[in-house]
Amino acid sequence: MSIRVCIDIGGTFTDLAVVNSQDGMLNIFKSSTTPDDYTRGVVDGIAQAADFYGISLGQFLDEGSSYKGGALNYGTTIGTNAVIQKKLAKVGLICTQGHRDILTLRESGKKDPFYWDLDYPDPYVPRRLTLPVRERIDAQGMIITPLDESDVKKTIERFKSDQVEVIAVALLWSTVNPTHELKIGRIIEKELPGQPYVLSHIINPIPREYRRSIATVINASLLPVVGPYIQGFDEKLKDLGYKGELSLISCFGGILSVKDISKRPIYSYDSGPTGAPVAGRFYCRREFNTNNIITCDMGGTSFDVSRVSDGIIGITSEARIGLDYLGVRKVDTRSIGAGGGSIAWVDSGGMLHVGPESAGSHPGPACYGHGGNQPTTTDANVVLGYLNPGHILGCKMSLEYDAAMVAILRNVAEPLDLTAEEAAFAIWSTVCANMTDAIREITSWEGIDPCEYVFVSGGGAGGCHILPMISELGVTQLIIPKTAGILSAAGGLAADMVAEFQRTYECTSRNYNAKNLNNVLVELTEEADCFLSKNKIAADRRKFEFTVDARYHSQPWELTINLPIRQITGDDDMNAVVDEFHCSHDRIRGSREEGNLVEFSTWRVNAVGKTYELESAVSRVLDIDFIEKLPVGFRLAYFKDLGGMVETPIFDGIGLTPGCKVDGPAIIEEPSTTIVIFPGHRATVSVMGNYVVECSESFVTMDSLPSDLRERGV
Repeated sequence: MSIRVCIDIGGTFTDLAVVNSQDGMLNIFKSSTTPDDYTRGVVDGIAQAADFYGISLGQFLDEGSSYKGGALNYGTTIGTNAVIQKKLAKVGLICTQGHRDILTLRESGKKDPFYWDLDYPDPYVPRRLTLPVRERIDAQGMIITPLDESDVKKTIERFKSDQVEVIAVALLWSTVNPTHELKIGRIIEKELPGQPYVLSHIINPIPREYRRSIATVINASLLPVVGPYIQGFDEKLKDLGYKGELSLISCFGGILSVKDISKRPIYSYDSGPTGAPVAGRFYCRREFNTNNIITCDMGGTSFDVSRVSDGIIGITSEARIGLDYLGVRKVDTRSIGAGGGSIAWVDSGGMLHVGPESAGSHPGPACYGHGGNQPTTTDANVVLGYLNPGHILGCKMSLEYDAAMVAILRNVAEPLDLTAEEAAFAIWSTVCANMTDAIREITSWEGIDPCEYVFVSGGGAGGCHILPMISELGVTQLIIPKTAGILSAAGGLAADMVAEFQRTYECTSRNYNAKNLNNVLVELTEEADCFLSKNKIAADRRKFEFTVDARYHSQPWELTINLPIRQITGDDDMNAVVDEFHCSHDRIRGSREEGNLVEFSTWRVNAVGKTYELESAVSRVLDIDFIEKLPVGFRLAYFKDLGGMVETPIFDGIGLTPGCKVDGPAIIEEPSTTIVIFPGHRATVSVMGNYVVECSESFVTMDSLPSDLRERGV
């Protein structure tokens, strides 16, 4: 029996998705996240899975080894946490003379014109550790000023005396001609043997100097942090019995080896949510045969939204770390501090807020009984009756109703002069409004009509909030998968081996050299193919995706488009690329300028290696002979449009077979999530076993309910 595992560490829980080769069944496991030592929480989750399969921890890890056809994919938050907490390596930056303030000035101007009081923020690397050297290469790659090696040696000595841990090198136009950066690398190796260093033309070969520089220094700052942690985790697993190659989930939605991510730790930043759109795309294709999807994932700490258009997961170059750009491309996920553990608080003006601070897993929400005394979203859901205190994580965890009630009364109800239920509903409504705005940010605020997309809801807390949110947006199609509680882990289980290879070659639609351009594409393809060979991806499971950054003449920002062809041999091929740009620009930015000159800068080849078909696992998970289909009981739950607390039918999700329909008001309890079906909505179990929800235009009133439900109203 071989086993495939994907691990996703969240702020509150660590999720595991596990599939074995014998029955193909996808099983879900959760353990508490342990911030003091993330490895401990992961091993706890693996131990749960081993117990479930009736084997030892060592045997489980052995069955998950690659030599037996298994795999272990791991999403780590160590890079994200290191940046947020500023627990980073000390970096020194070598730049071109005259450009010492590149990290302070950034790209000039302000993205937000209303942020009028923005001062120059502190640079990622202090100015005293950003040292220039005499050299200059122009945009054509010609050496204007030779590299002054004595400058480099003096700079290295300065870094040595300042106890710099990693040296970053980012010179002007090194993407066109890396001679000087390579020479500096050789000098560092000679002057300071063993000193780690990072060259910008290798980490992020794009023409924009600030973004290339910031990516280089971020990567350098993470180098001694992420690398040793991952290697230590890999060694611990091997000590416990794992004999395979550990794979890490990357920020662009694929997986990379320990060796690759150790060299480029920047690609581990914010990688946790990237599995959700992979899973969302799969479920929507199976349920509705559609390629336009919005995925919402509400966990314990954050709410993450991502978009898939025409089957393509959104990738952005605009991701930020505070006021700095990340500098590299990643899955376009918008995250806000709105999760089950988000803390509710009332400011001095009597205004209620929820988040962004989270109670995390320790002490967690007040209802966890671990010493937390601040009210959270989870506490509100307990008081509102949405969560069953005795039925959390398949009855493996219990919640304390009284503790939740006390926290809400003391911190929200009394300051706002509300009842406990009203205060809980205010918390619930506030977090729903915050999440709805996050959805608008990635849809209507970018010219996308959310009604034209199918929504997929995930996360342990998502089922209690998603229906009123999509009703507010006018959305009519929603899928809540059986794997909703571990959506990102389920997506990561089927993530492809992906790497991006790019090179700067600037030309225009009227002035280009087909031979030179094709040489660039051929070289990138060879690098991509070599990557897949190194990772033992069979030839029939390899795919190459070609893209380019393009813009109209005089536009400040590029647009990444898919290349319709792999080679450009003449004007006909170039015209096809230009037509693709016009269509993409019209679809994304709402305009097209036929006849205008198109400029091209960065050309890319994405290497994609298919590692596993999620399809087989999911389809077999659902081939279970369910028999119980009736409500398992009733409890009071809050529905404002029905007048308050209403005795509500409760369904056990395990007892619902394909074809079963559940009309609101109702609550469905799954092992890893709880789904609240609001009045006027219907959830139908699909042939795949997922919940497909029909959303009405408005909620029904108490008068429109059957008499037996009206009589239960309180």
